[in-house]
Amino acid sequence: MKRYGSVISLRPEKIEEYKELHAAVWPDVLRMIKQCHIQNYSIYLRQLDDGRYYLFSYFEYTGSDFAADMAKMAADETTQRWWAINKPCQQQLQGTAPDAWWADMEEVFHCD
Repeated sequence: MKRYGSVISLRPEKIEEYKELHAAVWPDVLRMIKQCHIQNYSIYLRQLDDGRYYLFSYFEYTGSDFAADMAKMAADETTQRWWAINKPCQQQLQGTAPDAWWADMEEVFHCD
């Protein structure tokens, strides 16, 4: 199992919309997340001292081919529609990898 953390900015005028979307995530999106070996998935919201709002995502990957599973998820039509309605709520951070939307974070500590 590998843990993943990532971060992205949330547009202030979209906070309530984003919360409403995630209070009722589409069942097919949840199924695809599980089919792609993702578990213990959480997203947190925080306003930082710079006044901007940030989303922190954490999940655990239990599969053996992360790239293939992420390609499978990205190819899913329902997931693509879900991302399309969520993307306008978010604002990509500078320095995010060219092939990513959320910025990866480095794990510097873990305790079971």
